Amino acid sequence: MPEITKDSTLLEVAALVSDSLQKAGITATLSGGSAVSIYTENVYLSKDLDFVTAALVDELALALAPLGFVHTGTPRLSIFHHPLIDWYIEFPPSPLQFGNLYVDHKDTKVIRLPVGKLHIITPTQSVMDRLAAAFSWHEAQSREQAILVAANQDIDWGTRQAWFVNEGETDAEFQLFREAVTTKKIKET
Repeated sequence: MPEITKDSTLLEVAALVSDSLQKAGITATLSGGSAVSIYTENVYLSKDLDFVTAALVDELALALAPLGFVHTGTPRLSIFHHPLIDWYIEFPPSPLQFGNLYVDHKDTKVIRLPVGKLHIITPTQSVMDRLAAAFSWHEAQSREQAILVAANQDIDWGTRQAWFVNEGETDAEFQLFREAVTTKKIKET
């Protein structure tokens, strides 16, 4: 089994964790800022890996111990640290949800790497995830992350627009978001 070292990348760590959880029979999907980091090739840098799961802390601890992860010890928090890397793992509870949209883990993406298979939200879901956070918390950082993902990945604009309106946002606000993505693409070329 590949090991986590001080030189492991976020993508490698995520794949090792995902693969280890899957082998232990735990369904977990990477989301949040670490998905943004992966989809923007680290233009945005996340400090944690958020895996959405219904698994209990004890189950997670057993699956992650062989990789060197240790639970923080706080019973109500599902946060794990590794002594060789700066990233920590957090396990938000299921269901996998972006605003009002519930998503089955089977409808996400799998990235195959030499160290293992990473179960991760799709780029379109990542945009929805970050915008749902922006809408809920009224903050610009998550919106900027959504723009970065949309500018760097192929996303399903039809799905995005229907979701946007379903979340109570206007079509005009959706068009402003699209314009921001187009502007970001132009600036990066």
